[in-house]
Amino acid sequence: MKLKKVLGLSLAAVMAFSVVGCGGGNADTTTPSATTDNSAAATTDTPAATDTAPAESAPAADTASAGDLNYTGIVLGESYTDITTSIKWLTHRTDLIESGAVADYISAFNEMYPNITVEVEGITNYADDALLRLSAGDWGDIMMIPAVDKNLLGEYFVPYGSLSDMSQVVRFADNWMYDNIVYGVASTGNAQGIVYNKAVFEAAGVTSLPKTPDEFIAALQAIKDNTDAIPLYTNYAAGWTMGAWDAYIGGSATGSAKYMNQELLHTQDPFKDYGDGTHAYAVYKILYDAVANGLTEDDYMTTDWEGCKGQINNGQIGCMVLGSWAFSQMVEAGDHGDDIGYMSFPITVGGKQYASAGPDYNYGINVNSSDDNKAAAMVFVKWMTEKSGFSFNEGGVPIDVNGEYPELYSAFEGIDFVADEPALAGEEDFLNELNAESEININSGGDTKIQQIVEHASNGDMTFDEIMADWNARWSDAQEVVGVEANQ
Repeated sequence: MKLKKVLGLSLAAVMAFSVVGCGGGNADTTTPSATTDNSAAATTDTPAATDTAPAESAPAADTASAGDLNYTGIVLGESYTDITTSIKWLTHRTDLIESGAVADYISAFNEMYPNITVEVEGITNYADDALLRLSAGDWGDIMMIPAVDKNLLGEYFVPYGSLSDMSQVVRFADNWMYDNIVYGVASTGNAQGIVYNKAVFEAAGVTSLPKTPDEFIAALQAIKDNTDAIPLYTNYAAGWTMGAWDAYIGGSATGSAKYMNQELLHTQDPFKDYGDGTHAYAVYKILYDAVANGLTEDDYMTTDWEGCKGQINNGQIGCMVLGSWAFSQMVEAGDHGDDIGYMSFPITVGGKQYASAGPDYNYGINVNSSDDNKAAAMVFVKWMTEKSGFSFNEGGVPIDVNGEYPELYSAFEGIDFVADEPALAGEEDFLNELNAESEININSGGDTKIQQIVEHASNGDMTFDEIMADWNARWSDAQEVVGVEANQ
């Protein structure tokens, strides 16, 4: 399904959606990087965005490359055409391997580079297993960068170039950046919202998309009362899918591009009730209330990640909280793809909705690979970014600054995308340290704590406020141990 409409996004400050070119977030996952102004997003024929380098000067490009190897200097079809080698790619996209899509991409790549063989290995439990493979050095030439400390990036991965250079050609260039050197290129970008079945919502009598937590819970109740569909499917059993909830506590819940990497670190009791349906409290409470009110599957232990795709496609599920990367999978899972929609997360800040946007997993290249394999790997990464159509096909925010937006983002018109600004100088490792000390693990494999919300809500053995009080205490203790000043 090639959808051609383009959505323009009104952005300012760190990212400018202009002709010079949003997890990353962190699409996830992941830590996205950008901000927005307060004007409504307008539709335009020229989507383009870039990460703006921090105020400090970036190093020259030749100091940010592996010898003569530099991403921006590669001209596809002309550079490194004399290389004959075999490279290995470690990826989390087992679904695309099984469907044959990865083989199709590699075959298309080989039309331009017939002498570069690409072997691929998929890992289902990627977040954990990839870290083990990384530390053992047993992963090949390209991997999707797992949750490593940014100060260790140079020990594992080849630099693509300086931030100032890379931000001119790819979005979210600062996601895996350290000391203004870029070590990762995002595979695609994600907006953070909710994938839903439009026919189910219509049958339930939900005539407008919910914009607040109360409206969303009311919509779920209407689905339960008026249809046979599961209102909200948690995907508890898969584990990693639960980590998606972390992606909404930044821009989506606060409207601030500074929150995730600058303000959260110094916030006292960040999981408190702000009283206005915003911030992390409001995000996680939606899940707790949905489970406690019987608006999810009957037995969370039996959820089926692969099976849920067909269920939402055929109207057995009302909605799921997942990044925009999931949209295309749900569309393609059955005969009712036209019923699949994507909405913004139901939080309104000061009368306006925002949507976190950021990169999905980033391609990292092994610093210990041979020179030929490093070059071949970077050529493949650049081809996947600029030529493959991967991001578009996955319903993602394009990584190439000249890339095209899929139709699914039309539902976000009037909603500003917010991609997180990077941490301040000297604070790049604070979030990792706070996560490790508190064991809350925000945007870093934090699915266990989200699963606990489901468990406590289902069992009724712990109130939501008790859960949040525990998280606040652990966060405060971690701030003291790490030496991070907490502000009121």
